[in-house]
Amino acid sequence: MTAASVIPTIAHGDLTKDLDLTSEELPALLDLAAEVKRSPSLYRSALAGKSIALLFEKPSLRTRMTFELAIQQLGGFALLNEGRIGMREPLKDMARNLDRWVDGIVARTFLQKTIDDLARWSKVPVVNALSDLYHPCQALADMQTIREHFGEIRGVKFAFVGDGNNMANSLMLDAARLGMDFALATPPRYELSAERVAEAREAAERAGASIMLTHDPAEAARGAHVIYTDVWASMGAENEAAERRTAFADYQVDDSLFAEAAPDAVFMHCLPAKRGEEVTDSVIESRRSIVFDQAENRLHAQKALLLMLLS
Repeated sequence: MTAASVIPTIAHGDLTKDLDLTSEELPALLDLAAEVKRSPSLYRSALAGKSIALLFEKPSLRTRMTFELAIQQLGGFALLNEGRIGMREPLKDMARNLDRWVDGIVARTFLQKTIDDLARWSKVPVVNALSDLYHPCQALADMQTIREHFGEIRGVKFAFVGDGNNMANSLMLDAARLGMDFALATPPRYELSAERVAEAREAAERAGASIMLTHDPAEAARGAHVIYTDVWASMGAENEAAERRTAFADYQVDDSLFAEAAPDAVFMHCLPAKRGEEVTDSVIESRRSIVFDQAENRLHAQKALLLMLLS
């Protein structure tokens, strides 16, 4: 059987946000990511002759490297452009230039509106490689990692401790649709938006899962199979760093908080981590930390995504 004959497609045509993947397409993508990881040689020519533009407003290690490698290892070609999108010329002009030259656009931006506008004006698929509201590619890799570790996603309790940011949005939406019980502990004033929570609750109800919101980290962590955190001040919010260190002081994932979790619990972080702030070195370096498995799976999950959009 050839690789092309087993590759499902994404009906929406873009991945601007997590919900662009249907509840059926999401597990299909994870299945494909696992297959690509097991048998990479099957797919090494799947994107032969395809060119993909990488538009990066923010610096990156994992996102840039894994997308460039994914495209190359699938037989395609990546072109990188760094800098603010829409500064030198209108975004709608830029998008309509690119779609004459390339087969897809991957954009890492400050604002979700930039992603949405690229998708509006471009005739080729657009992938959100990070915005202020979502980080769907990281969340896909995280779901793949959880499934690898536990063998099953449904019934896993997932606890996110820290900022109600783009990472929390994406993880909550994917966890809910895959049947995971999701608990979120944030300080007051740093909660997720009511709109995102409503979307997740609706998805969780359909999947037989639950969403719990709290300001108590121990309550969220209690009995969890996954403890996840992220930096307290995301890129672009550095001017709030001092204020956030005070607000998040009780939300550090340390040995005491990790002890609230299930005996087989794992620690996850999307990286980069500020050790000594949102997580202690003893936790992130423990044998139950799987942060580098997550980083590896960025490559495989993004290969699956590109195959479903472009092959």
